[in-house]
Amino acid sequence: MNDQTLITQSLKGDAKALEDLIKKHQDWIFNVALNFTGDRTLAADLSQEVLIKVVTKLSSFKLESTFKTWVYRIIKNHFLNMKRAKKEIPALNFEEFGEGLDRIPNESLSHYTYEVEEKLLVKEAKISCMKGMLLCLEPGQRLIYIIGELFEFSDAIGSEIMEISKENFRVKLHRARKQLYNFMNQKCGLINKKNPCRCARKTAGFIKMGYVDPVSLHFQKNAISKIEDQVEQKLSAFQDEVTSQYQKLYQEHPYLKTPERIDFIKDLLTSKLVRETFNFGDSN
Repeated sequence: MNDQTLITQSLKGDAKALEDLIKKHQDWIFNVALNFTGDRTLAADLSQEVLIKVVTKLSSFKLESTFKTWVYRIIKNHFLNMKRAKKEIPALNFEEFGEGLDRIPNESLSHYTYEVEEKLLVKEAKISCMKGMLLCLEPGQRLIYIIGELFEFSDAIGSEIMEISKENFRVKLHRARKQLYNFMNQKCGLINKKNPCRCARKTAGFIKMGYVDPVSLHFQKNAISKIEDQVEQKLSAFQDEVTSQYQKLYQEHPYLKTPERIDFIKDLLTSKLVRETFNFGDSN
């Protein structure tokens, strides 16, 4: 069923419709959070907090925008205004990040024995490093990059989500791209073969520093597809912009299933707050 039908039935007290609405949207909420935080556990926590806000504010949704745009605005307000938590998002900048990469020695994985295949460990290191690069963007620009570049929302929708003008959205997206891609061009061997940094040579160091878990692959576990497969067709394209090798590298990242999704949904639907909000009976 479409979003509007699910919302209408949910507000009439249909617990199954609300469950279906949550299941329909929670994976992309989690993946936005994962790219914003670079941390699977924190992303899961933020996703749950956003879903609770979505559910409790559902009656205020109007048909002035799509449901996803409305949810993105909740994400924006929650992510950018959240208080400093026990487990904070690291405050990074490109200079420090680059220096950190330089300090990690080049080593061959063949010197070590891991249960996980070497190619998967290298891929995990690559994804981990690229998520770290995103953290070097200030939070507002990072979210704009995720909206406008990774998931390719138009400037019309992006500006509505960020509550800024379309021109300002395009300017901020351009700045985010420029900062991120300049760094990659100067440091990343995936983009510029003249750069000495190679994922395979840094993987052992990433494992030693705890950035890569050789037992549990945080950025590949429960992959549904790739980010590029989840991109919806733009309503209006950006002028003079083409898909770049930089963007493609990010859109090839796995699109993950929300961790422990069923348990969370059941807990949410049976919570006192939701039962009172939607007049669900105790039997639900």
